[in-house]
Amino acid sequence: MRNRAAAKLLALAAVAAVLVPLANSHWGSNTWPHTLTVDLSHPLATASNWVIDNRDTHPLFLYGFGYVSNAVVLAVRAVYLTLLAAGWTGVTAFGALVAWRVAGVRLAAGTAIAFLTCGALGMWVPTMQTLALMVVAVLTSVAVGALLGLAAGLSDRLDRALRPVLDTMQVLPAFAYLLPVVLVFGIGVPAAVLATVVYAAPPMARLTALGLRGADPEVLEAVESLGATARQRLLTARIPLARKELLLGLNQTIMMALSMAVIASVIGAGGLGDRVYQALASVDVGAALAAGIPIVLLAVVLDRVTAAAGEGGAQPRTIGWPYVLAITVAVALATRLLGTLDWPSGWTLHIAEPVNRAVDWMTAHLYSGVPVVGGTADWAGHFTTWILDPVRGGLQWLPWWSVLLLVAALAWLIGTWRTALTAVLAMAAIGVLGVWEPSLDTLSQVLAAVAVTLVLGFAAGVAAARSDRVERALRPVLDVCQTMPQFVYLIPVVALFGVGRAPAVAAAVVYALPAVVRITAQGLRQVDPAALESARSLGATGRQQLWQIQLPLARRSLLLAANQGVVLVLAVVIIGGLVGGGALGYDVAFGLAQGDLATGLVAGAAIVCLGLMLDRVTQPTERRARKGA
Repeated sequence: MRNRAAAKLLALAAVAAVLVPLANSHWGSNTWPHTLTVDLSHPLATASNWVIDNRDTHPLFLYGFGYVSNAVVLAVRAVYLTLLAAGWTGVTAFGALVAWRVAGVRLAAGTAIAFLTCGALGMWVPTMQTLALMVVAVLTSVAVGALLGLAAGLSDRLDRALRPVLDTMQVLPAFAYLLPVVLVFGIGVPAAVLATVVYAAPPMARLTALGLRGADPEVLEAVESLGATARQRLLTARIPLARKELLLGLNQTIMMALSMAVIASVIGAGGLGDRVYQALASVDVGAALAAGIPIVLLAVVLDRVTAAAGEGGAQPRTIGWPYVLAITVAVALATRLLGTLDWPSGWTLHIAEPVNRAVDWMTAHLYSGVPVVGGTADWAGHFTTWILDPVRGGLQWLPWWSVLLLVAALAWLIGTWRTALTAVLAMAAIGVLGVWEPSLDTLSQVLAAVAVTLVLGFAAGVAAARSDRVERALRPVLDVCQTMPQFVYLIPVVALFGVGRAPAVAAAVVYALPAVVRITAQGLRQVDPAALESARSLGATGRQQLWQIQLPLARRSLLLAANQGVVLVLAVVIIGGLVGGGALGYDVAFGLAQGDLATGLVAGAAIVCLGLMLDRVTQPTERRARKGA
């Protein structure tokens, strides 16, 4: 391994010695050559105008997309009316009984409290609107993701073909594809559901393929020896063996769909997301939090229920499914007869005013003038001056070809020449699109945010892995940070740090940190206990066990944590553009706001290229090979 790395370094040095003088003599400028750019504004504008002109008359829209739109509207409306007909008692009873069925009494009580809290905050009807939209979006995402995962799990060729598609779907910022969806379907529920499906389907597809490919070969061989057909092997062996991965895919799809609730409200999703968006438009943090808390509660409840189902259920024989349905119907009918389907208005708690007072106090006392340590505004200014500005200046000072060489070197050192070629082509595509400088600005913010996220995430993950008490204390905090819509904590971040690139980085860190902590802690906890026991028997201290045993053996998990940190930070690039982050995030948001398809899609494509390049640079080829690459 060391000899191979040394050979690569020597080869890189030889290539650099030849190419650097040649490139410097021909392209001495640090900006991307104008002759190597492609202007996509005219064809994209032409496509946008064609869609607008033909949306109401062309058969493709009338008999194709029109039927899809009508089906989505009818499905969401049917679920919503069913929830309203069940009333607040029927929905609460059904949720508690399902939780009891799969996990026992404690989760049932927590589920009931979560639904009652949604009502107590005055958000019952918006919660039902969001739940109806999420049910349709999640079921569609699961169906699409399972079909794609089934194809990728059974065919190497389809797996290789689908991987870049899934990468693009997961990395492409939501705002970038909201505009094409709105152009085709218009503002409303269909556009919101389909945008959510594009964002939430990839985890289901990936985990389905992973589960099918990871089926025990001995079991499959035994089933085949009994004369089972390919279809029988799939239905009786592969899918049952992949049950945990399938339910984990469902869990991740639900979480991703709920994280889209606020963003989808921009294009008419309604429900809780619309309440959050409208409150933040008027800078009402209290009202935004009142609508954001139910989203978190829904996410936590669904996370716990699907996770318990994936583990097989704590008390699977407590109550049968027919009894669950019968009790729910009985409670709903009793509520209707009593005329109390709607949440009682006298049971509502108003938290907006005290929350706004707390935010005002933080702004007044923490923003500036704090003795010794300085205020948060000072921290933001120092971070921008000492870290963000030098990183951005350094990247933009480098000649464009040297950036490509640096990317190639890093990707080749950690992977193969194919990895390096993919990373270079992704970075070069950014220059061809004509957004070289704003992309480097975005890259500087991403690198800074990822560095802070990894430092904090690895430290917290190590602490959680080494202490059950720390893990239990961090879990609810991580749940809230991961499920709270970005828009909700965006206003407190701006109130504390002001407007600029620093709050954009802070928002990205808050959003990406939970995944890094969880993956790090899980990787360290899964280290072979025999290796740790051997180290202890040799007198190794806890610190030595961490640095010499756990961290090296958990290398793949740590690299995966870094990769997920990059992906999640990129997902908040758009949000950062709305609070002064500028660069590509601002271009995508501006394109959506102005209906400028060229600006929005080009910037979104550049973000995808950045994500692809960073993925290849941060992940070794051996990981992808083990996944079936």
